Amino acid sequence: MRGLAKTDANLNDAQVQGWAVIRRVVPYLWPEGQTWVKRRVVIAVVVLLISKFIAVGTPILYKQAVDALAPEGASAATLLGFGAVGLTLAYGFARLMTVGFQQLRDVVFTRVGQRALRQLALETFTHIHRLSMRYHITRKTGGLSRVIERGVKGVDFLLRFLLFSMGPLMLELLMISVILFFLFDVWYLAVVVLTIALYVWFTFKVTEWRVKIRKEMNEQDMDANQKAIDSLLNFETVKYFGAERWEADRYDNAMANYENAAIRTNYSLAFLNFGQSVLITGGLVAVMVMAAVGVQRGDLTVGDFVMVNAYMIQITMPLNFLGTVYREIRQALIDMGDMFDLLEQPAEVQDKPDAKALAIEGGRVSLQDVGFGYDDARPILKGVSLDVEPGQTVAIVGSSGSGKSTIGRLLFRFYDVGSGALLIDGQDIRDVTQESLHAQIGVVPQDTVLFNDTVHYNIAYGRPTATEDEIIAAAKAAKIHDFVSSLPDGYQTTVGERGLKLSGGEKQRVGIARTLLKNPPILLLDEATSALDTETEMEIQAELKAMGQGRTVITIAHRLSTIADADRIVVLENGVIVEEGKHDDLLARDGRYAHLWNRQSEDDAA
Repeated sequence: MRGLAKTDANLNDAQVQGWAVIRRVVPYLWPEGQTWVKRRVVIAVVVLLISKFIAVGTPILYKQAVDALAPEGASAATLLGFGAVGLTLAYGFARLMTVGFQQLRDVVFTRVGQRALRQLALETFTHIHRLSMRYHITRKTGGLSRVIERGVKGVDFLLRFLLFSMGPLMLELLMISVILFFLFDVWYLAVVVLTIALYVWFTFKVTEWRVKIRKEMNEQDMDANQKAIDSLLNFETVKYFGAERWEADRYDNAMANYENAAIRTNYSLAFLNFGQSVLITGGLVAVMVMAAVGVQRGDLTVGDFVMVNAYMIQITMPLNFLGTVYREIRQALIDMGDMFDLLEQPAEVQDKPDAKALAIEGGRVSLQDVGFGYDDARPILKGVSLDVEPGQTVAIVGSSGSGKSTIGRLLFRFYDVGSGALLIDGQDIRDVTQESLHAQIGVVPQDTVLFNDTVHYNIAYGRPTATEDEIIAAAKAAKIHDFVSSLPDGYQTTVGERGLKLSGGEKQRVGIARTLLKNPPILLLDEATSALDTETEMEIQAELKAMGQGRTVITIAHRLSTIADADRIVVLENGVIVEEGKHDDLLARDGRYAHLWNRQSEDDAA
């Protein structure tokens, strides 16, 4: 009993969640201020109703044609003013009009559905970009793309279902039931109602069971898809370790789990379809037997027998559709629930309602007693205070895990400080818009990631409105123009996934050109050359130094030789500043910086 109660509770929860999802979808069907959308919806509904009325009247024409062909039916046909041929033509025309109005309905509604899909896809895509760095580093990109893809498809299906399925289906069944009641008797209606009730009950019960299997299949599908994407994104690493067979086995194991779930899904579908067929066939045979007896008694004509059969088949078609629709609805609600859950994920970093644009006067950056931790139980920065004057270059050094890169992430506001404040020209960055903040800061990371597009596109990404001359000027300043010009396709050369067709130094120069084109007053160099060889590093260091002229520069460095000429060097250890000063002064103190310098010098000499 406890298990049954738990199942009922889960079902109720699913129904509540389902209605909540439907309420989220309705505004896309009837949006405020979008008159053309509402007009198309109304026209589509009217056209649909016309097609239903024609569909319900069509079997009556069929009956009249059959009766007209019977020896005793000539008088009936004459009374209607049509012969058998005329009634047959009218029957064919009615069937054609039913299909025609259904297609017209789809034509009218298509723009409404596609507009909703586009709007929802854009809303989801935009929201994902608003989510915090913390969210993205804990989620898998392949899984996110699958959620969006299935969710958007679910919305398309549900929009059509809300408008074209349940309401019109109920109307059609009601009209057929009324006709059977008045033209025949209550027992025909009773058999039809019982058949429909048993069919709906059976369909809903079995579908609820199948939904659990289908959800498991989706999870296995997402897992397999994620493993494939992860492996392909790490193509080089797979090759380095000769792990092709290992990756293939991982993928195959995931697909094996998907295969098992898919098999159970198909088995359960076969059971559902056969059970539905048993119920429908039973109802059809019962009504046909009753009609056959009526014909034998002389109470009904052969045309009545044919009409009953036509109506029962007409009921069967939407009922089969109901089974399919309900299955798809349950799946669509699951898929859309995942997508709406994603949309409801709060953005950790948000603009204040009264946030203003950042006003840059010189580019002074101040950290005032900043405390922060990615996890409350593990603080990273512990009361860091630091001032970077306009036009000054300040280097932040320290061992791994000391909090160097965290300062850069806080400056760009990937995260908000836990305590204290981070100011730019006296303005707390939590009080300004993120868009204006990001516009004033240029970042050259350790590993520049490029879009799988052309060199031109990747450089222009720094300022999409830049002219061709400005793009070329930025490339020249980054010492990448001559290399690009030597390529067969020049600036239209594609760089490959994450820029894999370029060397590390070439990618870094493209990244520098992109940032130069952005022309920000504040520059953040996050270990920008640590992944390069010594010769390339020396070349790019000169370019970075020229790039920093007249800007406020914060350099996060691992190799101390690259920041020896900085205006000030700050040594960070365990989240606190332990030393700061110029290179020579810090070496003279023989403290933590001198220890790091000597150790790196010994490693280089070795």
